[in-house]
Formats: sequence, structure tokens, C-alpha cells
Amino acid sequence: MRKFLVACALVITGFAGSAQLQSPEEFLGYKLGARYTPHSNIVAYFRHVAANLPNQIKLEQYGLTNERRPLMLAFIASAENFPKLESIRQNNLRLAGQGEDKQPGDENAPAIVWLSYNVHGNETNSSESSMMMLYELANPKNPKVKDWLKNTVIVIDPCINPDGRDRYVNWFNTMVGKVPNPRPYTREHNEPWPGGRSNHYNFDLNRDWAWQAQVESQQRLVKYNQWLPQIHVDYHEQGIESPYYFAPGAEPYHEVITGWQREFQTTIGKNNAKYFDQNGWLFFTKERFDLFYPSYGDTYPIYKGAIGMTYEQAGGGRAGAAVLNADGDTLSLYDRLLHHFTTGISTIEISSINSAKLVHEFRTFYDKAKTAPVGEFKSYVIKADEGDNLTRLKTLLDKNKIEWSYTNAANLSGLNYYTGKAEAFKAEAADIVVNANQPNSNLIKVLFERTSKLNDSVTYDITAWSMPLAYGLKAYGLASYVNGVNKTEKTKPATITGEGDAAYLVKWNGLSSAKYLAALLNKKVKVRFSEKEFTTNGLEYKKGTLIVTKTSNQAHGTNLRSLVEQAATATGVEVKAINSTFVDKGYDFGSGNVHSIKAPRIALLTGEGVSSLGAGELWHFFEQQLDYQVDLINATDLGRINLREFDVVIMPDGNYRFLNDKTQNEQLKAWVSGGGRIVAIEGAVVNLAKADWGMKLRTEEEDKKGDKKEDKKEDYSNLRKYENRERDQLVNYTPGAIYKVDLDNSHPLAFGYPDFYYTLKQDNNLYEFSKDNGWNVGVIKKDAQVAGFVGTKLKSRLKDGTVFGVIDIGRGSVTYLSDNPMFRSFWENGKLLFCNAVFFSGQ
Repeated sequence: MRKFLVACALVITGFAGSAQLQSPEEFLGYKLGARYTPHSNIVAYFRHVAANLPNQIKLEQYGLTNERRPLMLAFIASAENFPKLESIRQNNLRLAGQGEDKQPGDENAPAIVWLSYNVHGNETNSSESSMMMLYELANPKNPKVKDWLKNTVIVIDPCINPDGRDRYVNWFNTMVGKVPNPRPYTREHNEPWPGGRSNHYNFDLNRDWAWQAQVESQQRLVKYNQWLPQIHVDYHEQGIESPYYFAPGAEPYHEVITGWQREFQTTIGKNNAKYFDQNGWLFFTKERFDLFYPSYGDTYPIYKGAIGMTYEQAGGGRAGAAVLNADGDTLSLYDRLLHHFTTGISTIEISSINSAKLVHEFRTFYDKAKTAPVGEFKSYVIKADEGDNLTRLKTLLDKNKIEWSYTNAANLSGLNYYTGKAEAFKAEAADIVVNANQPNSNLIKVLFERTSKLNDSVTYDITAWSMPLAYGLKAYGLASYVNGVNKTEKTKPATITGEGDAAYLVKWNGLSSAKYLAALLNKKVKVRFSEKEFTTNGLEYKKGTLIVTKTSNQAHGTNLRSLVEQAATATGVEVKAINSTFVDKGYDFGSGNVHSIKAPRIALLTGEGVSSLGAGELWHFFEQQLDYQVDLINATDLGRINLREFDVVIMPDGNYRFLNDKTQNEQLKAWVSGGGRIVAIEGAVVNLAKADWGMKLRTEEEDKKGDKKEDKKEDYSNLRKYENRERDQLVNYTPGAIYKVDLDNSHPLAFGYPDFYYTLKQDNNLYEFSKDNGWNVGVIKKDAQVAGFVGTKLKSRLKDGTVFGVIDIGRGSVTYLSDNPMFRSFWENGKLLFCNAVFFSGQ
């Protein structure tokens, strides 16, 4: 155990601030680093310290996880500042131009430093470190801490992801022996699926800051936006061979990041380096962890005016309590938590030294945001849609404190997000406008830009996420501001209009329509959908319209209208009641072109070999958004399941080894041929293609042709420099780019869409156009790239192939979605496509 240098002035000193106050060791009954502490005991310790120092530490529970574990914040301040915490918070919001009283803030105020621990559950040391940090900040005998708290308020979130952390901790404490075994091949270093990294629904919470799809993020961001710290540290762990990473971050930096934000990252990094050098600890900076994607725990705070940083310690789920690295050194849990503690104290120290400058630059950031917003557009007009995508976008804007209003009817001109060209258009009363001259203009620029400027192609995550395209909304970027009107929501029409009772009609045009369908199926209401357009009572209805007829639901008697109304009220759809199933134009409701929807019994494959993130996205969607029953089944158990109990098997991204077993493969095909339906996503489609299910990877053939051509060359074009090996690999790679997909919206898989869709492409997979027994519902043609990085060789190949298709097999089908329409639950426009695959395709 390395001795912590007294010269650093970062020593944990013994003290008795209160006769009852205990150190973590005294409270827990073991030394920090000796074992992992369950979340409940961490919470208990924080409550213990706060109870013993009520004039210095405030503990606030801000929410609960899915598994009902508490989420909490500790606020630490000096005796002078502690009674003024609320006024400090309100003043800070005024500095950001977001005070409720609209008054200017006072720069003579403390800086706010926010430390977030354990967003990834199996990166467990940081929550241990949070107890060490709390105890030291409570230390009245440390004169440096006392000085720092004069001009700095500290906020500690001891664990962002308690569910994932306890999943790992409980597993590890069960697996470990009397003495931790450092050999990396032993069982305590190999956690089972799905691992502890993610939350209950297997979401990566460090990719959810802006989207707030998860309950932990939703509750935390309410508090974060009420405080808006000047400094935010996001604690992580990385591979056991990488010692420690801290700021400054790696390129690419997003162009909205200010010079001051760049500069102070370096200032903090140098202070951290000083203490690491004195202790002989290795570290690295300016590598790997870039500042581009907007939904990280470092970038989101940056776009909100803070100095946001990721700190990464060697460790993670593979490290256990002690592990041997390649050099033969033992990396202990105590080493890991001590390193995190050190960067935390160092960050507080340098923030206190620069407190006045931090507050001043924070105010400057928001002043410029309002008076001189960055970017080519001064406003964004988003057109209203027939469905609910705009409603959901408005909800996202509200969560992120982005101001919007409705537009007046006016003739305007701007850049069309769909075409990328400037054109005249007419704004309508139901459209909204987001003007850039507001406090969060930097975040607006990042979220709304059609294409993001990338100054380095080596990046850690997706490189395109434009909100209008992700939500499937027509939008315009304007070079001028647009006057809006009060954003008070318009009065909604009655849930059901019309007095007839022969049938009830709902347009299929958004997630709300799918929720309505699920609600009715849950109540055993029989629902039909129209394969063709039709007109009735003078109103036009598109393909996919949901039809509930009195004739098909006689079992419900006079209660049918009430069931329909309840479902409509719960989901927000508008229902038209009609008095006859005879239509003016199109097919009557008894036609074979109007299909009954059999309530599907769904199996979702999970477990070893399946992407935990991909499975989690679907699990969360069915339970928390659609509210429809789905059975989670381990893929390795599929051969033992009676498939006749299911109508749909969903295969998320993954590697399905059972397809390599001829017997299991044929059994699954027989089930499909008998009427079963498979919905396969991303890697699952690759697996099916290799197992001869009817779709063929186009990229494989192209690569073979390319290889033959290159073999014939006898020049020097294939010579490569070793130092460029990482970049050389990027020519066939995309981390995530937006492509336009041409849709055949006459097929049920594309009902509710125009004849195009914008997809997030994250791999090089395209499929040859299907013939005879297949349908090419979504295809990428030439020049389809809209935004994001795509390697030069891959760019030339990503054309003339299928991304969404259906293969008919006997009475069943395989619907394949080569791109993930459910990605992180923020690609909102893909959710209806997935619902089409589940409820319509193959019915």
C-alpha cells in the first residue's frame, strides 16, 4: 500500500469533529478497500455523517431507482455558506440567466463542484471513494478543506447507478474467497451476463444525460439543472492495463466548447498530475476520451456551461478486489479508490483557487449564449406532425430547459433538414420555434445541428444525432429569429368524436397509436388494420389505420365504447366513431384487405451471447413505454422451449450460437414456416444470413471483389505506416452516421411513414436486394449519407442495399432490421417501425 504523501496536503487525517462521528472504517467495520460495500451501507454512512454535522452537510434524496434503491446528493459547505445554500443556488441560476425572478446574479459567490460517482455499476471503486471524500470534507482539522469551503460548495452523488452496482457487488461478494485471488482467470474476475455496468433495464446511464430515457437520469437531471455547477467530474474505471486518465480530453472537441473550457481542463489536469507525480502513479491525458457526443457525463455539463470531465481509473468489473496486471503488479481496490480520492481533492483544491474566475466565466458563457449564440442558425422551426413525435420532442426540450414557443402563421425561408437545401416555407400555428438567443443556446446548437463538424475521426461514440431527423420531423434552420407565441398547450379535442358505434378509427401515425393498440389488446378487444387507404364520412385514412368494429367485439357489449375511450384517454390518441363499416372509397371493413391483429405472444431473447444493451432497450420499451407483455428467455434455452406458445421471437443484436446447430436451426425454421414470426436486429440478422435464412450480406461480396482487385496491384499503395494503424482501420468504419432510407410504405413494416426514413448506421452491413420470397422495405441508395463520419472505403460501399426487409417462409416470416431503430431509446422515429415489425408485419 503506497503511503499518501504528507507534502501533498491531501492526507486523510484522524479527527473527532463530533463525539459520535465515525470514519468509514469505524462505521463499516472494515477498512475501505478491504471489500465492496453494498449501496445500502453507503447510504447509511452518508446519513450518519450528515446527522452528526447538520450545520455543514445536507443530505437530499432525489429519487429511487427501478429496484427502489435511494438516489441521493450530499451538499457540503462552510459554516458561513451552509445556511445560504438555497440563496447560493438561486443566485447561480441568475448567473446562468435562468433565475425565476429574472434578476442578474452576483458574481461574488462560491463555485459549485459536483462529483458524480459510479454511473457504471461494475466500476465500483468510486462509490467506496465517495465515503473517503465525504469524511475528509467533514474534517474540521484539515485547514485546507476549511479554506476551500470558504469559496466552494461541494455536491457529491455517491452512486448514480445503485442497481447495477449492487448487482456486481452482491455477485462479487458471493464469488470471492477469504482472501481475494488476484489471478485474472479466476471466477471472481469474470462476471456473468449482463454484468453490472448498466442499470436495471441494461441501459448505459453515461449515454443518457441528454436523452433522459431512464428514471435515474430523469430524476438526477432535475436536480442538476436546478444547480448548474461550474465543475462536474464523472468517475469511471477502464481496463486494468490503463493506469489513470484525467483531463484534458482527447480530440475531437465539439466546436461549441469555449477556449476557457479547454484551458481550465488543462489547469485541472496539471494539478492532478502534480500529485500523481509526487506519488509515483502513472496517468495519461489527451487520449481516447473525446468531448463530442452530447449525452455523456462530461459533455452534457460542458454544453451547460461547466468544466465537465471524465476520470478513469484502471479497474472495472475484471479487477475484483485485487488483480494482477501484465507487469505482474497487483492492482488493489484500495489503490483504485485512493487515486479517485486524490483527483477529487485536487480538483476541489484547484477549483477553490480559481473560484472567482470559474464563476465569472460561467456567467460569461451564459451571457454570450443569450446575446451572441454560436452556430449558423438563429432559430429552428419544427413542423407539426400528424402523430406524436413533436409532442415527445417538446417534452425533451422541457427536460433540458430549452425554451420553445409556437409560431405565428408566416411565410419564412430556411434550410430544409430533409433536403439540406434552402427553401421558402409556411409556418403554421401548430409548429414550434426554438430561438437560439437563450441560456442553453450551446446545447441547442449541438442537439439540432444537421451535421456536426468533426475535427478528428477517431472518436468514442456516434457522430450524428440531429434531433429533427431522430424524431422524424420536418424542420428548418433559419438565419433570423422568429417571433413565437405563448406556448400554452392548445385545448385537446374530445377523445372520441362522432356518435356512431359501428366502428372506431384511429390513425396509425406515432408511438401513441401503438400504445393505444397495446392497451386494447390487453383488454381482449379485437382490432383490425387496413392495408389500403380509405375514405369514410368525408375523411381520408391512410394505410395502417386501426379499426375496432362492434361486430367483432360483441363479447364486450355496450362496454366497448368505454374500453376504447379509456385506451384513448390513457394514450392521447383521437378516435373517430362512425355509424357504418361501409366506406366511401377503398375497401369496406369486412374485406380481406382489412386484417385482424392477433395479439402476439412475444419471446424476447436475452442472456449469454445477446447484447445486454440491445435486449435492455426492448425490455424497457415493452414494460415502460408500450405496456405490453413480453417473456424474457435466455437464448441458450430456446431449444428447450415450446415455441408454439409464442407468435413472435425477437432477436436483439447478438451472437446466436444455436444457429450453428443444424437441428436447432431447422426446428426454428419449421416454427416460422408454420406461422411463427422472427424480428431480428443488427447482429442477429448477420447470424441468420450466415445460417442461410434467405438474406445475404452484400458487404461480404463487395469485400471479396475488392480483395481480388487489390491482389492484382503490384505498386506501393498497400504499404502502411505502423503509427497510423488505428486511423487506417477507419476507412471501413463508422461509429454512427445518419443515412436516408427509401421506404416502400405500401408494406406493413413501413406503415405510418412517408416514403423515406432517417436511420442511424453503426456498422457496414447492407443486404442484397431480396427476390421472389422477400420484400425490400427499406433500402439505401447512392448518395444517401446525411451526417456523421463514414470511412472512405465504407462510404463507397454503403449504397444499393437493403437495411429493413421481410423474408417470407411458409406461413411465417422473418423481419430483419439491420440498423437498430430503438437505439438508446432516443431515436424516437424508429419506435413505430419496430411496432410495425411486431404487430403488423406477417399478420
